[in-house]
Amino acid sequence: MSNAKPRFLGLDIGDKRIGVAISDPLAITAAGLETVTRVNTQTDVEAIKQIALRHGVVQIVVGLPQNMDGSIGEQAEKVRSFTKKLARSTGLPIVYEDERMTSISAIRTLTVQGVKTGHNKALIDKQAAAIILQKFLDRKEPPPSA
Repeated sequence: MSNAKPRFLGLDIGDKRIGVAISDPLAITAAGLETVTRVNTQTDVEAIKQIALRHGVVQIVVGLPQNMDGSIGEQAEKVRSFTKKLARSTGLPIVYEDERMTSISAIRTLTVQGVKTGHNKALIDKQAAAIILQKFLDRKEPPPSA
């Protein structure tokens, strides 16, 4: 697997679950991968680390929950604290992506696809992670054409 393309991991970190998304090998599109149910910080960090290793991830994109005025609240501080531990454990660079409105976008996307979202919070978290990662990928420089 030495010729594998580098991939990016997207995370939507909540108090109960962490939505996880992965980029395609060309880093063009993001797709929901799985949802990690939170146990404790050490267990959660290890779970994300294993996912990153399994997929050859080179960078982690984390949704940073900001208040509507752009300020950082208590939830964002929790996310930052978790990602510091994640960075130490994985050795991977972590970038933050504004995640305002991603859960609403995730619900809309799933509803359009005909998926009932009422009791499926894990599915919403996974879709939100994909939206966070897609925003990051869309801003990246396109690869030079041959």
